[in-house]
Amino acid sequence: MPAIRDPNTLSNYNHFLTTHTVVRLAVNFDGRKISGDVVLKLKSITDAASKEIVLDTSYLAVEDVAVEGRNSKWRLSSRSEPYGSALRITLDEGVDNGATLNVKISIATTEECTALGWMTPAQARSEHPYMYTQCQAIHARSIFPCQDTPDVKSTFEFYITSPLPVIASGLPTDTQEVQPEHGASTGTKLYKFVQDIPIPSYLFAFASGDIEKARIGPRSLVATGPKELAAAKWELEESMENFMQTIENIVFPYAWEQYNVLILPPSFPYGGMENPVYTYATPTIISGDRENVDVIAHELSHSYSGNLVSCCSWEHFWLNEGWTTYLERRIQAALHGEPHRDFSAIIGWTALQDSVTQFGETHEFTKLIIDLTGKDPDDAFSSIPYEKGYTFLSYLEGQLGKDRWNRFIPHYFTTFARRSLDSYEFKANLLSFFESDPIASGALNKVDWDAWFYKPGLPPKPNFDTSLVDVCYELSSKWENMGSEKFEPKAQDVRGWAADQIVVFLDNVQKFAQKLDKSKTQLMRSVYGLTDSGNAEVLARYYMVALKAKDDSVYEPTAKLLGNVGRMKFVRPLYRLLSEADRSLAVETFEKNRDFYHPICRGLVEKDLFDVGKKT
Repeated sequence: MPAIRDPNTLSNYNHFLTTHTVVRLAVNFDGRKISGDVVLKLKSITDAASKEIVLDTSYLAVEDVAVEGRNSKWRLSSRSEPYGSALRITLDEGVDNGATLNVKISIATTEECTALGWMTPAQARSEHPYMYTQCQAIHARSIFPCQDTPDVKSTFEFYITSPLPVIASGLPTDTQEVQPEHGASTGTKLYKFVQDIPIPSYLFAFASGDIEKARIGPRSLVATGPKELAAAKWELEESMENFMQTIENIVFPYAWEQYNVLILPPSFPYGGMENPVYTYATPTIISGDRENVDVIAHELSHSYSGNLVSCCSWEHFWLNEGWTTYLERRIQAALHGEPHRDFSAIIGWTALQDSVTQFGETHEFTKLIIDLTGKDPDDAFSSIPYEKGYTFLSYLEGQLGKDRWNRFIPHYFTTFARRSLDSYEFKANLLSFFESDPIASGALNKVDWDAWFYKPGLPPKPNFDTSLVDVCYELSSKWENMGSEKFEPKAQDVRGWAADQIVVFLDNVQKFAQKLDKSKTQLMRSVYGLTDSGNAEVLARYYMVALKAKDDSVYEPTAKLLGNVGRMKFVRPLYRLLSEADRSLAVETFEKNRDFYHPICRGLVEKDLFDVGKKT
């Protein structure tokens, strides 16, 4: 019997495997719910002839189950935190190995659904409400019963009924008017999509709202609100096709036909989410300076690592994010020069240090391969799989030499395309590829695989090219030594700098910000115009510096920002620092904006604010 490799699913996917999924769902904005049915095509993969199908659900109303058109016996098990309630379907007889059956399940979401973000018109900055799904890591089960694990991939058909435009993680095939006599409001349409490349459940995605589209490349669109469309188009159109052609030269041709970007309302909790066909992206990348478009280079890279080749469980999440961060920086190097790769990696190293400090240097979640048995994958989310994973892949590149490593990249993605794998398969594939090359084999035999995979804390620090950041370090050093050395800050200190250079400067200042008094942080703000920026990366980092310095002039502006941005990269550290500076304001701000945040973000901020000292 095949092994269950994912501890975060209740399903028996070692007995039955989902090969195709058809969802028929209707969006009810007034009731803030989605209802309809899902049909799973399941294939028996064991000789045991199991007579039970077990699927993942969470806070989901299951109304009816039919197997091959006949009503079937089923029950929902009692809830098992944090994984939900197993849906157990009893079969009349066992299913032979290789045989398939169709299971149709009628469902409705509940108000506890963790995968849906609902926004009022005011929150969406529109005349209409807005909804979107966010299923990573284990939240698809709160929309429909499924084998909610990255170890299972399925093709999809989407049939979504809504009074407002819909986009999905599939290619659009048709749109039809729904007649009012069928119970639909005027203007309701049925939107159809297909996804012929198998994807895991966490990449199931759709959104509905006041959405318009514009072309940003020969195979790319941007979608967002009508008022925001022109700015989004300008921000992305210069880079989009360059990104696509560059990564195709590194790996192989793009497999998904279209690469589009949906700019979501401000409550979206991530910088980006790599849903196929339509990447979801935070509006914070539309900064008016084209300085944050590398988020799209990252999400595009997920079309290869994560989407086409997937980790088999969240314990091996670095295979998704480490590879994606690596490919993103290879794109940067190809377009802007090798120093830009290390420039980005230096910023990433700071984020890695912060994550290790936050968890603790011996914490399980600071390892490359982590143990998530009985744990919520969301609790492990941090920069560690991204940056420790990137550092490991860069180390392997250095050990083998770039030419050899470049030959391995397309081999790896070809070997595991449309499949899921673990870290041990990655290792075996790498060793096998170079087994006839004595120089490469010798280099790989020197790799301490156990240390890289299982040692907590920071990995060995790479020898970064600091040519683009030395000026940032020099300026931060002047601020640190301002009292003992003569230094008069001037606007020309940062004139001509890219936003990322200011980010590096502020990241360095954060290291000694507690030693600053508020007169210095206010001087820094006024001289460098740090709060004049429309770039959230800059603004949030300045607030972090000032909060650490207990500069009360930023307390209310920080609270205001927290009411306008839902991206966890900014929200979580700002809440932690605001709580240390003004606990009552932090709690008041969170309670005021609780419904603005996506459920994933809301739950993690609650843990940050109210479960201090109770780390897993």
